[in-house]
Amino acid sequence: MKTFGGVILGYLMMVAFVFLSFSIAYRVMGADRAFQPGVFDVTNLWIVTSFMLGLAGAILGGYVCEAIARDERAPKLLAVLVLLLGFAFAVPVLTTTSPSAPREGDVSNTVAMQNAQQPAWVALLNPLLGAIGVLIGAGVRSGRSKPPTDPVA
Repeated sequence: MKTFGGVILGYLMMVAFVFLSFSIAYRVMGADRAFQPGVFDVTNLWIVTSFMLGLAGAILGGYVCEAIARDERAPKLLAVLVLLLGFAFAVPVLTTTSPSAPREGDVSNTVAMQNAQQPAWVALLNPLLGAIGVLIGAGVRSGRSKPPTDPVA
């Protein structure tokens, strides 16, 4: 039961962190720095920011998962969940053939989330970074990410 709870709470922590941090990043950046001029295609600045925040959220999720479950299987399950859901969410991006909608001036966070267009490679890389982040976070929590100590010293 702790394994299941760790996976669920780890995932919820990731979602909450990503939603909150992306909302703050968008407010700080504004539409003109998050999107290319006149459209909802994201800028390179937004892509880099989203990778950093997504990775941080995944590390946090893996840490929480490991802390609750105290079982190395739980973060692996969470990493698989992140991969599967991430690739499922990437399908619409990969199958969209319509051009980005026109954008005029500042738009709300909600409108930005609904209309943002990211490149296909970003949609495919995000789940991989998320899964890696989960495993990093779990390793930090469990101490597995620490280098071995020198027994001679």
